[in-house]
Amino acid sequence: MESPLHNTKLGLKLPTDPRWVNLAEMDLGEILTDHAYCEQKAATACISLIQSYPDKVELVEELAPVVTEEWGHFRMVLAELKKRNLSLGKQRKDEYVNELQTFQKRGGTREEALFERLLTFALIEARSCERFRLLSLYCSDVDLQGWYHKFMVAEASHYRMFLDLAELYFGKERTWARWQEYLKFEAGVMERLTPRGDRMH
Repeated sequence: MESPLHNTKLGLKLPTDPRWVNLAEMDLGEILTDHAYCEQKAATACISLIQSYPDKVELVEELAPVVTEEWGHFRMVLAELKKRNLSLGKQRKDEYVNELQTFQKRGGTREEALFERLLTFALIEARSCERFRLLSLYCSDVDLQGWYHKFMVAEASHYRMFLDLAELYFGKERTWARWQEYLKFEAGVMERLTPRGDRMH
């Protein structure tokens, strides 16, 4: 039986307003730039986890191919920018991720830090998946709809992977309880942040 953590609605407490897609379409160069850096940071996050926890065999085996996949996604976004005669802009501050990181419990053991990081990454992937779904459904550019659908599918698998690892190392009950706390906090973050068309989150 599939874990209750894994559902088609991703468990997110506050859905994105579909009108966000209209904001994103106003300047494709901006949203594609932010998307590119999100993929780059996702690859870097996986590398960091592997470096920090080389003793976690399952973690290393699961994340190693994801590093390659995320970097491939970065290159896909670069190719899309080039195809549209757009340039990669400067990396910008990710207020959403920074807010989530403030919710991580600090000062604990190495194992507890891993637990918090896995859940944070799972939540980022879940929200990314939800945003890609909106773009795949409502983007006025038909070619981009299919393109974003591919990213949506990938992010959904990554979201499940991080939660699976959390359950493996820390148990389903503990993971479920803390995950609900993260979801509630994230909904508050979404309410506080002003929707921006130049940000994936």
